[in-house]
Amino acid sequence: MASGPASVVHKHFENLTDPRVDRGCNHSLIEMIFLALTAAICGAQGWADVERFAKCKLDWFRRYVTLQFGVPSHDTFGRVFSRLDTGEFLTAMHAWVDAFAGSLRGRGIAIDGKTLRGSFDAAVGKTALHTITAFACDMRICLRQMAVGEKTNEIPAVPELLKLMELNGATVTLDAMHCQVDTAQAIINAEADYILIVKQNQESLHTNLVDRFIAYGEVDYQVQGLKRHKTVEKSHGRKERREYYFIDAPSDDPVLARWPDIRSIGMVYRCREQGDESHEETMFVISSHPPKVKMLSEHIRGHWSIENSQHWVLDVTFAEDASRIRKGSSPEISAAFRRMALNILQGDTTVKENIRGKRLRAGWSESVLEKIYAGFTGN
Repeated sequence: MASGPASVVHKHFENLTDPRVDRGCNHSLIEMIFLALTAAICGAQGWADVERFAKCKLDWFRRYVTLQFGVPSHDTFGRVFSRLDTGEFLTAMHAWVDAFAGSLRGRGIAIDGKTLRGSFDAAVGKTALHTITAFACDMRICLRQMAVGEKTNEIPAVPELLKLMELNGATVTLDAMHCQVDTAQAIINAEADYILIVKQNQESLHTNLVDRFIAYGEVDYQVQGLKRHKTVEKSHGRKERREYYFIDAPSDDPVLARWPDIRSIGMVYRCREQGDESHEETMFVISSHPPKVKMLSEHIRGHWSIENSQHWVLDVTFAEDASRIRKGSSPEISAAFRRMALNILQGDTTVKENIRGKRLRAGWSESVLEKIYAGFTGN
């Protein structure tokens, strides 16, 4: 029976269907999942790394699981994980995340897509895996992962992803691709609120907002009901200034009336300065929230954390784009291991390091690894 950090893996994955016939089951599926996840936490970047790490830490692993037949080979890891039912696996992993995350009420949930560039296989005509994820911005935790055929398939997939979460009272933020009436309605149906970036893909809406805020600007934004908020951040020789402007959405505008429960419209101006260079950007926003400008600005700022705290870390620290895992379900399963490992590392408060440093120290020190696991499992 699994114990310690392996016990929570057993708890959430015990009903996962093993794709092997009985005569081929020398290695426990639950034990293989525990080995693979732990190795991902500690720096492994493929099934061969998982095998290497498990052999080096065999005595530690045997404190918590039996490993009756030793450590599986990298071929065994690859073969078994390529045949797993990804729906079952992700359902089990998401249940574990939910148990840790708790209620999403009041939280900002960013949804965005990412392509695993190394997962294509030209020999069999397999394109690179594209996933969409839901990310709890304040906790920096990936709540949900869903594979889609390609980037353009994200739009119809988002309402399906929303159905997988209890979003009551949360605020969902999405980029301009997902500024869609059906998506906004799906968020409202989930008893949540939305903040949507508006660009030219919604031409009439974008033109409407541009014209309105140009008119507001001509009177220096001295408009009744228009609320403003400014922030300035300085870091590593770079200065970033943001200006937020929000006002109640006019109820008599037919263009705005198409959007369910719309309550405010806004503009965000950003200026980044570094040395002699500067970059300016203006974007427009619609929301089901009233124009509480500071609260809206915090959610908009938080949305970009999915890029900085998840996508960038997965590519740079976990080398996700360099992964050549391609067979069957393996790309999606390995992506899930990386996201779960990152969740566990992000949730840790015992090690005062960046994510790379935490991975190194967890791999070097078994006591550090146990503390990191304990913070996420509640042990």
